[in-house]
Amino acid sequence: MSKNDLALIKKDVVDVVATKVREFQERGEIHFPANYSPENAMKSAWLILQNTLDRNKRPALEVCTKDSVANALLDMVVQGLNPAKKQGYFIVYGNQLVFQRSYFGTMAVTKRVTGAKEINANVIYEGDEVDYEITNGRISKLSHKQKFGNINKDKIAGAYATIVLSDGDVYYELMTIDEIRKAWSKSQMWGKDQTIEKQGSTHDEFRQEMAKKTVINRACKKFMNSSDDSSLLIQHFNRQDEIIEEAQVQAEIEENANKEVIDIEYEEVEESKQQERVGQTDSVQQEMPLTGTEGPGF
Repeated sequence: MSKNDLALIKKDVVDVVATKVREFQERGEIHFPANYSPENAMKSAWLILQNTLDRNKRPALEVCTKDSVANALLDMVVQGLNPAKKQGYFIVYGNQLVFQRSYFGTMAVTKRVTGAKEINANVIYEGDEVDYEITNGRISKLSHKQKFGNINKDKIAGAYATIVLSDGDVYYELMTIDEIRKAWSKSQMWGKDQTIEKQGSTHDEFRQEMAKKTVINRACKKFMNSSDDSSLLIQHFNRQDEIIEEAQVQAEIEENANKEVIDIEYEEVEESKQQERVGQTDSVQQEMPLTGTEGPGF
């Protein structure tokens, strides 16, 4: 892609998003942390996007629609995130670009909206002692005792996350290994057998860390949605799963549709060729006189 092409995309996409964000700010629909600069975040994102490729190693800025690039940048900025800080990634699904928030980004947004002081997670192994109470449908007073010898990635029983608020209150989220694996099964890196991590995958090699990330994401999402904040930020925070799912479905439809068109065209060409060969054979048979009982093809 030439410099002129990049300049045009930047003008049509990045500058438009920047204008939209300023409008949100002027109407009081969005507020950023004191240390967050939308301009700097978009500059970082633009540099990253120029090196982002799809699964066929094609540049994202060539294959993705301008609307999807603009929406991905807007999702990033509205949430006050910066990809340079590993708070999210740009991923290509077909011709759609999606900003996928990392768990670092999820924690950053949750802390900003809820005023949480800490967000932590830990893994529960077979043999660990875990006790807790349930008060008004919420887990409380969770106690976890662990022996060093229990630590084994092949013997994970579950994981939990804690969100510590400024007033000392603690929100707990607890997941069994079955629930964690069900969440992992949605990943494209997951194996066909949903009870076993795909060998060599990130979920297999770093099982403990992936379990922590999964329970943190779930805790933050549930806790954020329990708040009475209906701001633009919350709307974009909750849109991620929906956007990714829609992009995946659209990419799959387009891929299958392309295959079907190719197959139909191929079959039509082959049928035409076959009919042509049959016609030629009939013509040859009619022109060649039979000698005794022998004829063409015998």
